[in-house]
Amino acid sequence: MATMAPMALYNQTVDFLSGAFSNNQTHLRLLAVTGASFTLGLLARSVFPRNGPSQTVLVSPRSTTVLPDISESERRKHPLPPDVFPGARDVASPYGSMRVYEWGPEDGPKVLFVHGITTPCISLGGLAHALVDRGCRVMLFDLFGRGYSDCPADLPQDDRLFSTQILLALTSSPISWTGAESGKFCLTGYSLGGGIAAAFASYFPQLLSSLVLLAPSGLLRDSQISFQSRLLYSKGLMPENILAYLVTRRLKAGPLTTPKPKNKKLNAADVLTEELPSQKAAATQVLSRAYPHINIPSTVEWQVNNHTGFVHAFMSSMRFGPILRERQWNTWTRLGEYLTAQNGVPSTENEKLADNKVHILCGNDDSIIVRSELVPDATAALGGNVVFKFYEAGHEFPSTKYEEVACYIFDLL
Repeated sequence: MATMAPMALYNQTVDFLSGAFSNNQTHLRLLAVTGASFTLGLLARSVFPRNGPSQTVLVSPRSTTVLPDISESERRKHPLPPDVFPGARDVASPYGSMRVYEWGPEDGPKVLFVHGITTPCISLGGLAHALVDRGCRVMLFDLFGRGYSDCPADLPQDDRLFSTQILLALTSSPISWTGAESGKFCLTGYSLGGGIAAAFASYFPQLLSSLVLLAPSGLLRDSQISFQSRLLYSKGLMPENILAYLVTRRLKAGPLTTPKPKNKKLNAADVLTEELPSQKAAATQVLSRAYPHINIPSTVEWQVNNHTGFVHAFMSSMRFGPILRERQWNTWTRLGEYLTAQNGVPSTENEKLADNKVHILCGNDDSIIVRSELVPDATAALGGNVVFKFYEAGHEFPSTKYEEVACYIFDLL
């Protein structure tokens, strides 16, 4: 009986906290959340290990399933076929294997894409195909812990790891993306990938011909984050196993049924699902020319069920990734200072980013990246060296308005 009572209370607490992830749940009261989490932490201390993953590398489905042996009919129905894009390759690294795709004319303008926190690089497939149609050379890769890239479990998913992964992808190419004769490349990042791209550009601006940020993280105000999310994503406050369970449960629930109200604080459910288009929008997308049936919700569902490192990667990115303004302000201002300094340098002496500006594209109805906050914050951080473009769409616009976005990027090139 002494054992059953704590376990019963534990189960009740897990159910209580899990309710915080439901689409229609109202804000949790501060006292209730604090009390439940404290109780859960105390009870679980002797039931669940508090350490993180014991493996150094959490392998992707590439290693855990025998994809080459599936039949052609099975491949045609797979949520994420291994050859979903042309030019697929697996790149070995000290951090685990990573999946890269590269195709298009070798002498065309180069564009490297970095995707968001939830969806692998398939989310930018429509945009990549549209730019190849215009004569570009494109490269996409799955961030560690997504798609067919392994996940290093002993490292934080922060600017250092993400910048290293970009360099690994670039150097794996059969053609030069960074050499003197390479012509440089356009770096395009979406959501979390936008924060990653801004951080990379602040350290390696000389490698870039242009920088395009699609609904970028990096300047999300601290006041937007709900207490609920702070509690759940504070490392060490509750056992990792429980947090992983809660995140997995919310991911499996699929897209939000209704958009998050703009006056509601950001919680974990919003971050998890805002990259997912509605079922109606998903049905109209063509993200892969080889497999037109591919859609983002099905891919994410397959990923959370089959990638051993995905939930860990998501939680680590939430904790350490380039998301919050309080962590990334100095990074963005460093980039802005570089651009300001280049304004006085003749272009014949030093090649610059396209028109010496950062180009930020967003949706007017984005409930994650709020226009009224992004515009003043990015303008201030970048010293005015920024151009904005807004679309009548939400956070998922790069996967639904890819032809329009491709036209904008191609004009820069």
